[in-house]
Amino acid sequence: MPAVSVVVPTRGRARFLPLALDAALRQRDADIEVVVVEDGTEPDRTSWLSDIEDPRLRLVRHDRPRGVSAARNTGISSGDGEWVAFLDDDDLWAPEKLSRQLSAARSSGRKWVYSGAVAIDVRNRVLHVEHVLDADGLLQRLPWSNAVPTSNVLVHREALREAGPFDIGLRLTEDWDMYLRLARMGPPAFVPEHLVAFRTHPEQSSLDASGLLAELDRFERRHGVRTDRVAIIRGAAWSSLQAGRRRAALGLYRQAIVHGDPSSAARAAVALLPRPIRDRILGRTATGRGDDLRDDQRWVDAVVRASS
Repeated sequence: MPAVSVVVPTRGRARFLPLALDAALRQRDADIEVVVVEDGTEPDRTSWLSDIEDPRLRLVRHDRPRGVSAARNTGISSGDGEWVAFLDDDDLWAPEKLSRQLSAARSSGRKWVYSGAVAIDVRNRVLHVEHVLDADGLLQRLPWSNAVPTSNVLVHREALREAGPFDIGLRLTEDWDMYLRLARMGPPAFVPEHLVAFRTHPEQSSLDASGLLAELDRFERRHGVRTDRVAIIRGAAWSSLQAGRRRAALGLYRQAIVHGDPSSAARAAVALLPRPIRDRILGRTATGRGDDLRDDQRWVDAVVRASS
């Protein structure tokens, strides 16, 4: 039985999937299997997956699109690993991501674990370091905002059984919903190194403003919390800018103003400026210490080279 089942849901992202899979299959010092769940993808678009000669790779297909939550649930049930890790088909892992997380979880006796992360663009350039809280800070913040970057969490299979499946009715907050359920069972372990790179690009589902707001309503009712909507909306606006969706960003900044954040009017004005000027003013591109950013870019570049 493998130590970790890596679950990779995919639909319509053939240009990013090969690199994500290679990053998973090249994990060091971790006994893994990789379960790719094709969520209603046309078979001819991913036929190349059958040509990968790696016994650790398993393919599962939905005959029709059922959504990312259903795809993750299928991947969980199809795997055999003691632990389960989730990797989105457009993101990357550092080669030691799983081994570092397994070590942290086992040494602490905790049933789930996350790490630091960076954001990258479609050309694999590191845009900025994500501000990730330590475990105590995360537990305090999690009811108000999703402070865990995507493709990050490793969970013991028994903890997943106790928490229950991903909610198939959620499309944009399904991971946050799961993290809250896991947090109520016990605190996570934390690896501070930046071991995850999540990608910003125009096809991101998280940039769906109207869908995000509707799901926040449902999320708040379910968990009895009041989310930090301004921070969430502004974060989605910034991701839209990084992905080149200026109109979507402006719409999100307008929503932030409606929710009581007048400073977003200035941010919306800045969004209209040419990108180099805009990034300097907002001060978010390549946020972090220079040495850290260079180190992060080095491991991202190494993952890309190894896959070439």
